[in-house]
Parts: sequence; structure tokens; C-alpha cells
Amino acid sequence: MIRIFHFFSVVLFLLQCSTSPTGRRQIILVKDAEMNEMGNTAFSELKTKTPTDSSSSANSYVNCIVSAQLAVTSDTTGVESWEVVVFRDNTPNAFALPGGKIGVHAGMFSVAKNKDQLAAVIGHEIGHVIARHGNERVSQNQLAGGSVKILESLGKPAVAGALGMGAKFGILLPFSREHESEADLIGLELMAKSGFDPRESVTLWQNMSALGGSKPNELLSTHPSDATRMKNLNAAMANALVLFEAAKAGGKRPNCHL
Repeated sequence: MIRIFHFFSVVLFLLQCSTSPTGRRQIILVKDAEMNEMGNTAFSELKTKTPTDSSSSANSYVNCIVSAQLAVTSDTTGVESWEVVVFRDNTPNAFALPGGKIGVHAGMFSVAKNKDQLAAVIGHEIGHVIARHGNERVSQNQLAGGSVKILESLGKPAVAGALGMGAKFGILLPFSREHESEADLIGLELMAKSGFDPRESVTLWQNMSALGGSKPNELLSTHPSDATRMKNLNAAMANALVLFEAAKAGGKRPNCHL
């Protein structure tokens, strides 16, 4: 009983002391260094399984957008250097992992049709990292298991799922709707501050919605509906446009081209 009391005392203390960039309270039980190691391991494994695109045009394009956004990112949770990889995968997908690992599928270029739209995608993914969403997922698993040492029992697939890569690895641990919505807003601010037009974030989701396909009802899904995402982005657009105009006035005009 004493051990259980101490465990939940630690959880309550951390919950009070940890907040996301939007001010939301978080349960964070894992050290950033440990999360970064997990991200590095998952990314290395992914690179052995998925072909990479070595073309200079695609890599320069993505790196240009990433560099512009990282330049206005104040908290990178202990990441010293970021690695960006374009994967030869035709699905419209992108992700970022703790440890500063960013992956963009070549299929995203046909949906994110310009630099601003791709900046919305990448800003969203960087938002997951700086908001420590992967840490929250792992921490929730630890809390459910009643032990701060449960990480030691997690296998690689579970680690990948906890880091938000569930769709890729077939694990039912994707980010929650709350995480996705928060990453959308963080990404909107990042793209605006770095000189990308925030209005294109809404156009991006119009493009995504136009892809069609079978999508579950929002109440049954871990992701917000496309309509909800666009509504939330538009609600935050006035402030984003102020940041965008300030960025342009400050000379931030990223010259990124595919």
C-alpha cells in the first residue's frame, strides 16, 4: 500500500508540473532522453524496412521546410540535431518521433500541393514532438500498468505504437483526438511564425477530405474529422495571420521548392 501511495503521489506531482505548449496538463513519467532513445530505435528500424528517396530535389524541399520551422521552435525536448528522411512510399503520410526524427512519404507531395501545405503537415508532426505526445502515450501505458518501470516490458511494436506510429505497425495506439487537435494548432503557429501561409492548412485538409475513402465516425475514431480540423484551424486563423504578417515583415520568406 505504501508503494502504491508513493507511486500515485509522484503521478499527481508530475501532472501538476507538466503542461503542453497550449497549457494543457499532462502526465509525463519518462525522461526526454529515454524517449529520444526510443524514437531513434524505432526510426532506425523503419529505415531498414522502407526504401528511402535519395533524390536531391525532394530532400532539399523537405529539409528547407523543416529548417524554417525548427528555427522558430524554442523547445525541442532535448533534441540536439534532427534527421529528415523522405520515404519512397505512395501513401500520403508523415510523422515525427522523439529524438528529432522526421519522415515524409513521397505520396504526401500529391496531397500537400505547395510548400505552405507541406509546412502544415510537417508543423503538425513537429508539434507532436515538442508537445511530448509520445511521452504521454508511454506514460499512460505505465500508469495503466501501475509501474514506472513498465517500459522495460514493452516490445518494439508497442514502443512504435506508443510513439504514434500505430497505423504503420498495426498497433492500436495512435495519438488521441486531443493530441491531434493540439498538434494542428501548434503546427499552425509554427508555420505562421516561420513565414508559411497558415490559410493553406485548411486547404490541405480540403485536399485530404477530397481523397475520399472509408472513414470511421469521429466518435469512433482517434482522429478528429476533416471538418472538425478545418473548423478548429479557422477558429485560430486570426491570430495565425498576425504571426504570419509579423514573420514576413521580419524577412521570413522560406524559398522552398520541389
